[in-house]
Amino acid sequence: MIAGAPAPLMLLFAKARLMTRYQLLAATAAAALLPVSAAAQTMDPGMHMPAPTPAAKPRAKPAPSPKPVLKAKAKPKPVAKRVTPSAPAPAMEAMPGMDPALPAPAEQAAPPAMPGMDPAMPMPAEAPAATPTTEPTNHAALGQDMAAMPGMTHVAADLAYADGSGTSRIPGNDGAMHGLHLPAGDWMLMLHGYAWGAYTDQGGPRGDNEAFVQSMAMLTASHDLGAGARIKLQSMLSLDPLMGAKGYPNLFATGETADGVTHLVDRQHPHDLFMELSGRIDMDIGKGASVFVYGGPVAEPALGPPAFMHRASAQYLPLAPITHHWFDSTHISYGVVTTGIATPHFQLEGSVFRGREPDQYRWNIETPKLDSWSVRATWTPSPAWALQVSHGRIESPEQLEPTRDEARTTASVQYAKHGLSTTVAFSAKTNLPGRTLTAWLAEANWDIDRHHTLFGRAENVANDELFPNPADPLHDQSFRVSKVEGGYAYRLKLPGPFGLALGGALAAYAKPSALDAAYGDAPVSYTLFAKLSLGQ
Repeated sequence: MIAGAPAPLMLLFAKARLMTRYQLLAATAAAALLPVSAAAQTMDPGMHMPAPTPAAKPRAKPAPSPKPVLKAKAKPKPVAKRVTPSAPAPAMEAMPGMDPALPAPAEQAAPPAMPGMDPAMPMPAEAPAATPTTEPTNHAALGQDMAAMPGMTHVAADLAYADGSGTSRIPGNDGAMHGLHLPAGDWMLMLHGYAWGAYTDQGGPRGDNEAFVQSMAMLTASHDLGAGARIKLQSMLSLDPLMGAKGYPNLFATGETADGVTHLVDRQHPHDLFMELSGRIDMDIGKGASVFVYGGPVAEPALGPPAFMHRASAQYLPLAPITHHWFDSTHISYGVVTTGIATPHFQLEGSVFRGREPDQYRWNIETPKLDSWSVRATWTPSPAWALQVSHGRIESPEQLEPTRDEARTTASVQYAKHGLSTTVAFSAKTNLPGRTLTAWLAEANWDIDRHHTLFGRAENVANDELFPNPADPLHDQSFRVSKVEGGYAYRLKLPGPFGLALGGALAAYAKPSALDAAYGDAPVSYTLFAKLSLGQ
């Protein structure tokens, strides 16, 4: 520029110098981009600027000074590294041939107009880069999981657990019980049930063979009361009494009576018509914590693991466990009141209930009474695990031994993941006054795929009721017996909400030699079944 020149003249020289550098830059870029496709001729993916073309106008007026040419041939400075969209970035990076002494444009200001470009045309703003989200997808909500629906059997927000029978918990991976969901105004109804036809041949001299049908139907009605309160009403019915007072054959099973006079031995008693008539109210008291009250004329106290017909690990095992009266014989109690406090990972509860087991009259509701108690603590550290310990004092549980009370302590671990559901449990029951009898149980159910399932159960129990006749020389003696059972089920999806499972199981036993005369050397049993289910 010329020293001492007027300000307008100096400004004109500055503009000419700047335009010359951009003209040279445009000409160089145009020559380099001629063989490239039009789709690739953009300067910056975020600027969306039209590519400069070798227009005649900029070439017709070259700059008189050779300095810009020398600077254009000089080694360009390294381009500054682009910053993330969250940090402030200049509108245009430094380019070869641009004078580094020139001031940087203000943040988000449009870059200078390029040769051949209408200076009145507004520059489009750079589109912000998409920011990847780190929030996990709520698959339960997307899948309309029944436990996440308003008013339904609830599952903890983090899916650490689901509701089992009574107030018990099962692993969240096992999910809430499947069923048919029907909205009814502000209420949500859930229907679930099955009819399970079976034929069993129990081996040995004391075994029997018989065809029978087990059944269960459940109706649950749930409602949000507002202000953090929820209510659930539940009924469960069974037509098991139709199979007869003696139930079905089950080698080494004991408990209850068929006629009010003699014990049922080597048979499983039928369930009552009314298996549950209960209600539950939950009230939130803080973040993730709630208190609840549960009970009814027919309900399940807080004692032991979930009842066997509600455990996923026993879903296709056709017979009741021979340890049933060590773990879950109280699942039908006439009169129950339970209170507790619950969080997603822990639950502590206590119950008062009637200790007497159901009598031989299976169609009625017996008089409720609160003469027994129990406490239970459950820990659900993750959706794969549910662990419980419980203790109870049961008054006069046996109809045929009314003067004998019982103390029962149980512990169980349930695991569920990748289609595998398992339960391992221990129980010690003490006949007061009398001996302590212990039992172990392990179950597993593995859904290999949508059609094929393998299942099994192993039990070991000390039983003193195998010879109830006082005249028998083995009367009142305790014998430790083991049973191992395994089977297979093929599952079919039927039209509508129904499913059908066809399968069978084989069982073998280990026992003291003192029982050989009554049970044979090595009894073996088998069972064939067809299970029609609603909602499974």
